[in-house]
Amino acid sequence: MRGDTGVAGGMIRTIGIDPGSRYTGYGLMEGDGSQLRHLDNGTIRVPTRFAFPDRLKYIYDELSSVIGRFRPTDMAVEEVFFAKNVQSALRLGQARGAAMLAGVNAGLAMYEYSALQIKQAVVGYGRAGKDQIVQMIRHLCCLREAMDPNAADALAAAICHLNTRSSRARWNDSRPV
Repeated sequence: MRGDTGVAGGMIRTIGIDPGSRYTGYGLMEGDGSQLRHLDNGTIRVPTRFAFPDRLKYIYDELSSVIGRFRPTDMAVEEVFFAKNVQSALRLGQARGAAMLAGVNAGLAMYEYSALQIKQAVVGYGRAGKDQIVQMIRHLCCLREAMDPNAADALAAAICHLNTRSSRARWNDSRPV
């Protein structure tokens, strides 16, 4: 975690990231602790014909473009906690690194949350399934259209961050000096 600047003074704009070497979800939200506002979401679909280093560059370039367009101040990224095999874990970690580098180069404050934390913050249950997350995100963001699960996971990371950041600020404001 880097650069906690507090919540006081208005809405915080956050980009959530669900990293992957083939599909990287992103979701942009604004919040102030009492309200949330959906800005945008999507999934970066990396062309499979690209060599792996070119895939990382593609993820970096696409996220840099989204960050430049929406100008968030914070980035929330899901931590990697398991993978089916070592090769998958390495590729996922590298895709996550490309996404984080886009955020760091844009000067964003970086925050990491476990899948358990994200699911608890959004659904209220740490073992929620993909469908439950998608449905809750559609409800929270008042979205009628179908959602890509990668984008839903990214929005969930952003919402988790906004709620966590707000709670942290209230806690710090209420502590005796």
